[in-house]
Amino acid sequence: MSVFIQQLPALIGVVIGALGSYMAVVRGDQVRFRREQTARWEERRLAVYADYAQSVKKTVTVTYRVAAKLGNDPHPDPLSLDEAKPLLADATTRRDPSGEALIMLGSPAVVDKARAWVLTALEMERFVREGRQDPQAWQVLLERQRAGREGYYTAVREDLGLPPGHSARWPIRAADPLPPQGWPVPPQR
Repeated sequence: MSVFIQQLPALIGVVIGALGSYMAVVRGDQVRFRREQTARWEERRLAVYADYAQSVKKTVTVTYRVAAKLGNDPHPDPLSLDEAKPLLADATTRRDPSGEALIMLGSPAVVDKARAWVLTALEMERFVREGRQDPQAWQVLLERQRAGREGYYTAVREDLGLPPGHSARWPIRAADPLPPQGWPVPPQR
């Protein structure tokens, strides 16, 4: 029995070491799992935020084109309301599911900014559907839409912990030189 008593401290040390090692591995796995899960959800939220922005922007772009046909906007590719109706319907059909995903995964601040932006886009759609010819009123809507989009993107960046971004206001004057072949042309809106 005295041999067992002599080796008991070493045995207790081995057991404590094994338990400590096990606990460290389990804790490390838990931390890594949470970190990976957070990264996956952030990637998913970014995809939802981008999809929603594209769906709202589709409505906005079509309204620019119809407004150009009505004489309210300088868009270079005017479109009649009859030609635009299927495009507007498609934009709405796409926006509705992406809006639901946004409500489900988005932060309250992002959802609030998205709502403000889309309400302005819907006002723009109503404006062109009514066939209004009022360039000053259209300019007011354009400024509200730009501010709404900028607010949405700012809220998205804050939610995802990204640095501040560009305002996306790139005025292009007729005198500006064209970019080199193959370079993307910045949007006017």
